[in-house]
Amino acid sequence: MIDVRMVAKRQFGACFLVMTATGAILLATTQFLPQLVQQDFGYTATWAGLVLSPGGIVTMFMMIVVGRIAAKVQPKYLIIAGALVIAFAMYDMTNVYGDLGFWFMARSRMLLGVGLPLIFIPIMTASYDGIPSDKTDQASALINAARNTGGSIGVSLVSNVLSHREQFHQSRLAEMVTPSSMQYQTALQQLTNVFAAQGNSLAQAHQQAIQWIGQQVQNQASLMSYMDAFWALMIISLAAVPLALTLRTVKLGGPAPMGH
Repeated sequence: MIDVRMVAKRQFGACFLVMTATGAILLATTQFLPQLVQQDFGYTATWAGLVLSPGGIVTMFMMIVVGRIAAKVQPKYLIIAGALVIAFAMYDMTNVYGDLGFWFMARSRMLLGVGLPLIFIPIMTASYDGIPSDKTDQASALINAARNTGGSIGVSLVSNVLSHREQFHQSRLAEMVTPSSMQYQTALQQLTNVFAAQGNSLAQAHQQAIQWIGQQVQNQASLMSYMDAFWALMIISLAAVPLALTLRTVKLGGPAPMGH
């Protein structure tokens, strides 16, 4: 039976919370970044998957690098560095807009690939510190549970943010798209002329112009809701910094405890 009282200890409890936050960011970005590029940028499922691929390559490389430096640097400093890199990656994604290209999305995932190993490897070293050898398996199980639980929380949180904030932004944008607005009438007339020049009748061109404006409102509301979601993930990442500062100094260079 797993002794959950370990979570109440300062060292292990902080590691548990940091891993929960990391799992939330990892799974949320893995699920919603492909959704973003397919929904708002018109990517196919293949290209959406390719957006994640460079980040996976960076993660594999960083696992090797962090594995080497973890024996020389205190875990809390690596965790802080990782949390800040992840926070910067999420902040970068808050600048998302409709004309961005493939490499902007891939670069964000690559930054995430730099930050995650800086947390995953040191957090194991820090979480085992002070744990009796006969409880390392339980500690490993709890840390894995934290990652999985965090992933579920992250997906639920981002889903909720996207749903509510998209409705909010759409209602606010719709307030500015009113028939009585001079800007709306000017844009409508210009778009009608564009569609009419493509060979449509005036009535068809007018209807297409209205539909195009409505679609733009929906697209902008969607992008703005993703901005809000990335802001939320950035705050979660930054919350790991003070938690990491509470971790005590551990002995480096010893054999790592084996968990499952």
